[in-house]
Amino acid sequence: MINFTKLALIAAVTAGLATEASAFSQETHKRIAMDAVNYMKNNPGTTNYTKLAAGVARAGLTMDQFAAAMGQGAYDVDDFMDTYICGATTGDCQTAPVWGAGSGIVKYTSYFHFMNATRGPDVHGNDYGGYNYNLLTVWGDIDNMAASWLYGDYLDDGKGGLTGWWSSDSTKYNTYGITEKNYRLGGYSTNSMYADFETMPFQPIDNLGQYWFSKFLATPTVQNLGFVMHTTDLLQPHHVWTTSALNHAGWETWVNDNYYTLALNDSAKVTTALNDFTPLSATATDIRPLLTQGAMYAYNNGGIVLSSTADSDRTVVANKVIPHAIAMIVNVLNRAAERM
Repeated sequence: MINFTKLALIAAVTAGLATEASAFSQETHKRIAMDAVNYMKNNPGTTNYTKLAAGVARAGLTMDQFAAAMGQGAYDVDDFMDTYICGATTGDCQTAPVWGAGSGIVKYTSYFHFMNATRGPDVHGNDYGGYNYNLLTVWGDIDNMAASWLYGDYLDDGKGGLTGWWSSDSTKYNTYGITEKNYRLGGYSTNSMYADFETMPFQPIDNLGQYWFSKFLATPTVQNLGFVMHTTDLLQPHHVWTTSALNHAGWETWVNDNYYTLALNDSAKVTTALNDFTPLSATATDIRPLLTQGAMYAYNNGGIVLSSTADSDRTVVANKVIPHAIAMIVNVLNRAAERM
């Protein structure tokens, strides 16, 4: 572990992370969700568009309104105020590092947006775990600096739980008892697993998607469905190789800048990508097998963007992962249409 002091880290981290984002940019998430709806609209014979449109009409929305609202839901997940990490000494709990103020630094909620395809089952019993600094297979300066800054810090678990020195604790939100529990999905967790940031086994993003899809099945709102769509992070190679560094921010900015110029949402590309997914059944309640297929595709086809910033390499990967992200969402929407 790099032994930086917190004061020494302020300037280094602020400079190094000033443009860091959370995965695909929020705007890219929104575009993917909306393009999945547009694909279905343009291909009603091979998708469940007719049922989707009927459900949307019953809700009193136009398809454009539905697509925009769902896209906004996908966008909004990065802004969740649901994950607080508390200082090891002070017990002060915050949603983001102080050096993130005014920059593009993501909130701590983003640590629930990974699925480590480089390893097998985690301590919770998931087939693939989420972000865990101690178990990263690839990592870089941002991972190291964040872990050094947060060394020994703990996840907010409410009153009477983990504390800083001399029992100091300014708990603001029981992240362990709410957010982590929501994404646990019956797996095994203890608050002691989250006593030190550098060894925290965050839940994987497919669990996040499954939680919100279950909420949608119970209460079919556009917002609940939109939150599911954030799982397109699984087609972002950094989120399945699992690192906050290694050209993470530059890649996602590049994708957003070239999304339309490279026609990454081209219908023919999405049609081809759909062949790589096993469709969900009309009664499926667990979408994680589909999400894992997306993750494995990104893991097997996108790793080069962690080490290369060449336009040629990025173009090849983007033309694979973005159409697959759209195709994955089309599959989710085909199933969702049965509930609307």
